[in-house]
Amino acid sequence: MSFSKSIESKLREKFSPQALEIVNESHLHAGHQESFDGSGETHLRIRIVADAFKGMGRVDRHRAVNALIADEIAEGLHAIAITALAPDEPGAQRQPVQ
Repeated sequence: MSFSKSIESKLREKFSPQALEIVNESHLHAGHQESFDGSGETHLRIRIVADAFKGMGRVDRHRAVNALIADEIAEGLHAIAITALAPDEPGAQRQPVQ
């Protein structure tokens, strides 16, 4: 299973998000290291909106997501950018990227 699909499954099960978006941005990092051509899933952007994040600070939200996807990180996921919001926060209602 791909990192994206595995992460999506875990996030949906744990947080029951109102919105979830996972974007593979690996191609944007091609050439950053001599041996990396930008293929695969090494750099992901995660945007999640869930009630579970109410009352949590940004660092705690990131820790919760990172802990959940520790296996994918150990298996070679190099970088993730996380936006984790509660439904009532600014930006939570924007439309997902197509």
